[in-house]
Amino acid sequence: MKLDQSKTLQISDFLSGIRDELPILIGVVPFGLIYAILAQQSGLSGLETQGMSLIVFAGSSQFLLVQLAAQNAPLLVIVLTGFIINLRHLFYSASIGPHTKDLSIGWKVILSYLLTDEAYAVTIAKFQNYESRTKNWYFLGAGFALWSSWQISTWLGLVLGTQIPPNWSLNFALPLTFIAIVVPMIKDRPGLLAAISSGVVAALTSHFPYKIGLILAAIVGISIGMWSKK
Repeated sequence: MKLDQSKTLQISDFLSGIRDELPILIGVVPFGLIYAILAQQSGLSGLETQGMSLIVFAGSSQFLLVQLAAQNAPLLVIVLTGFIINLRHLFYSASIGPHTKDLSIGWKVILSYLLTDEAYAVTIAKFQNYESRTKNWYFLGAGFALWSSWQISTWLGLVLGTQIPPNWSLNFALPLTFIAIVVPMIKDRPGLLAAISSGVVAALTSHFPYKIGLILAAIVGISIGMWSKK
């Protein structure tokens, strides 16, 4: 009976994670389509394009890596650029770490692979007011929903190719989706100050190379938020 109850909780949390991630996919799918189209235009083969989505699995860095590949940049430059862009995941890991510290190494490896901007946003919002011994299955569900949609949208982009009119401007969908997620999470003064300060820094440093401005914005936002709690 206990085993059956545990399995039921796991399935329930897994499906809840998928369900809560679904609204974000409205922005993810067009983003994946655009990535695949740009990758093809940059000279990457279909196998290389889909392979990058499977291995790198990070939208913003994939866009920049595709551009560097098109310019025949050295492999070391491409790898270091991807590393710098994805440094923000250190902050995600530090934030969600207390909720996953008791998991096995196998679970941590799987969830670290699935830790993206979108999966983190949904998961941390849930974990802040949710205690369950199977909540790692919620994280798995959210991450799996994002992963599968990214792979499918990449494949669709390869299939559709240039049939999608460029004047559709699909790239606006993802930022709007994130705004809809972040705004309801701002519930106190530290959160408001962190959001404003990081937003201002991100805007002022948007011209910085390799998306370094995003890292600076995150550091400033976290620092201001922690300072305001004193």
